[in-house]
Amino acid sequence: MTITLEISTKNYSDDSFNIKKALSHMETLTGGYNGYVFSEPTENFGWTFFKIAFKPELHNGIVEKFDDMLSKYRSSTQEEKFAEFMKDYFASKNCDVKIKVA
Repeated sequence: MTITLEISTKNYSDDSFNIKKALSHMETLTGGYNGYVFSEPTENFGWTFFKIAFKPELHNGIVEKFDDMLSKYRSSTQEEKFAEFMKDYFASKNCDVKIKVA
């Protein structure tokens, strides 16, 4: 399954670099390489918006490896749980972003 997350940030250059670094680390942990695609960013009212599409190999690897952590989120759908997990993961890597399922 492919999942796309919409990311909102006020500091695109730093946050996009940190997100790419964090996703590279996640790819190493899960064995899913070239597992995501960034969209072109758009700016509006001081915020920058872009999307990250996770390919099935990376998405499934994250879900399998971190299933115990994902199950603790109280969202109603698996996609929302994944988005909340990734928000917390990016926050732990110094990314101040808002995330929602696209």
